[in-house]
Amino acid sequence: MIELLGILLVVQGGGGLLNRLLGAHSPSWFVQLHVLPPSLHVVASVVMVLAGAAVLAGTRKRRG
Repeated sequence: MIELLGILLVVQGGGGLLNRLLGAHSPSWFVQLHVLPPSLHVVASVVMVLAGAAVLAGTRKRRG
């Protein structure tokens, strides 16, 4: 279950980051683009990708 959270964070963060960097004007289905002000979109997306990667790395380390 925790792996699903990591994957979700990576997908949401990466997709939102690409959405902003490629200049899309629609927030699409990326949660942070709907909830946060535009000045925080890129930062929040990067944080989400890093948090998701950390969760996934932690679950792999715990499994051995």
